[in-house]
Amino acid sequence: MSDLPRDLAEETVKSRRGFRSRSRTRSRSACKKANTSCKDRSFTEHLLGQRKAATKTKDSMMCWAEEMLSSSPVKPRRSFRSGSKKLNTLSKDRRKETTTMADLPRDLAEEVFSRLPLTSLRGTRCTCKKWNTLTKAESFFKKHIGEQASTELTVVMVKDCRVYLMALNLHQGVDPSITCQGKLTSLDNSDRVDNLSLVYHCDGLLLCIAKDFARFVVWNPYTSQTLWLKPRSPHPRLDWYSYAIGYENGSKSSCRSYKILRFVDPLGNDFVEYEIYDLSSNSWRVLDVTSDWHITSYARGVSLKGNTYWFARERYPAKPAVGEPYEVADFLICFDFTTERFGPRLGLPFHTGFECTATLSSVREEQLAVLFQIDNSLYMEIWVTTKIEPQEVSWNKLFLAVNMEAFLDFQFGMSQGSFFIDEENRVVVVFDKDTDFGFTRNIAYVIGEGGYFRQVDLGESVEYHRPFGCSYVPSLAQIKQ
Repeated sequence: MSDLPRDLAEETVKSRRGFRSRSRTRSRSACKKANTSCKDRSFTEHLLGQRKAATKTKDSMMCWAEEMLSSSPVKPRRSFRSGSKKLNTLSKDRRKETTTMADLPRDLAEEVFSRLPLTSLRGTRCTCKKWNTLTKAESFFKKHIGEQASTELTVVMVKDCRVYLMALNLHQGVDPSITCQGKLTSLDNSDRVDNLSLVYHCDGLLLCIAKDFARFVVWNPYTSQTLWLKPRSPHPRLDWYSYAIGYENGSKSSCRSYKILRFVDPLGNDFVEYEIYDLSSNSWRVLDVTSDWHITSYARGVSLKGNTYWFARERYPAKPAVGEPYEVADFLICFDFTTERFGPRLGLPFHTGFECTATLSSVREEQLAVLFQIDNSLYMEIWVTTKIEPQEVSWNKLFLAVNMEAFLDFQFGMSQGSFFIDEENRVVVVFDKDTDFGFTRNIAYVIGEGGYFRQVDLGESVEYHRPFGCSYVPSLAQIKQ
C-alpha cells in the first residue's frame, strides 16, 4: 500500500469498520507513510465520523472491509486486523486465499492503478499475470491516460544517458514545477535501456541510440516492449549518422507499419548512405537519394503524423559579393515514410544565419513549432504552423515573441536544444544549461507573455550535452519481434 497515492491509501485504511487504537499501532508500524496518514488530524476526524455511521451501514461496511483487506500489497491480516471479532474471523477464513489486490473487481483495480505514474506500472505488471493483462488492456489504457492528462503534462527527458519521465505543472498562477516520476526501464532487467546518446519519439515509441552508436533500440515504455537492432554495415564514424522513426499513413493506429530511417550524407560527399529498416518485414533496404540540400549530422528531426521534418540548407551556396554577409538559404525538408522519399523544400517564416538558434518541436502530434533566436540580440520567436504536410506548409501563427536579454545573457543551443509549448497556459519550456555553474546544471526555462520568466532546476549533470525533452503521450503501439 506504500505505493498508493495518499488519498487512496487513507481510504483503504479509513474505510474498514472497527479500526481502533491497536490496529492503528499496527498500521503505523507497517510503513512510515501509513504512520503519517494515521496521525493526520483530517484522518482522525474522518475516522470518528465513520464510527458514528457504522451502525447504520454494518453489512455494507463489512463488504468494503473485505475488499480493502484484499487491496493491501502488505500482509493485511496482521497489519489491518481490527478489534472487531467478525472482521478478524473474516480475515482468518480467507487465510488460505489470496488476500491481495488481485482479488479486486476489475473496475476497482483500474481505478487504483490509473492513478499510478507510468514508471510504477513495471512493478505492477511483475506482480501477477492478472495485473499484467489488466494494465495492457485498451480500456485501462484510456482511463490511465485520461487520468494523467487531466492533471499534468508528461515529458520524456534524456539526462546523463538515461531516460526519465517528468510531470509538469505550468499554471501561471503558481510557480511552475517539474517533478521526476522516475527512470524509465524495460520490463526485463537483462535488457535494460540505459547508456543512451540520442532519443527520438514517434506515436508513443522511442528510438534510442546507444552511446557507442553500435546499436539502437525501438522501445515502447508503456508496454515495455523492446527491439534491439544493429547497423546493417560498419562505418568508422557511426556518430555521423542521423536517425528518424515513423510509420506509413493510412493504416489503423493499432496495426501501423513502423520504419526507421538511418543516413549519413556529409557536405564533402565522402560517404553517402541512406537506408531504411521495416519493422514489419524485419529487413533493411538501401534508398537512392540525391539532393542539393544538406542536413547536418547533429540536427535533430521531429516526427509529426508519421513523417519526420528537419532544418536543411543549400549544399552548394553561392559565394557572396565582396563586403556582403554570407547567407545561406534555409528551409524544412520532410521524409515521407509512406513513399519513402524526401519532399520539396518547405519555407520558414524567418531567415536564419549560421549563428542563429533554430529548433523544432511538435504540438500535440498535429502541428509543428519552431524556436528561432537571433544571436546578436537574443530576440526569440516561437512560430506554430497552421498547416503542415510533406508537400506543403503555412505559418500564420506567432505563438510568442520575447527579448531574452532582459532575463539571460546567453543564447540557447543552436540546433541540439529542445523545447515544447503549452498552448493552454501560453508558455514555452526550453531545456538547456545554466552558464553560471559552468554548464553542470540542467535548467528548464519557462517563458510566457507579459515578462513571465521562471527557472526550474533539474539537477546536476555529469554530461556536457544539453538535456533533451519532448512531450510524451503513451500508446499501445506494438513492436513486431
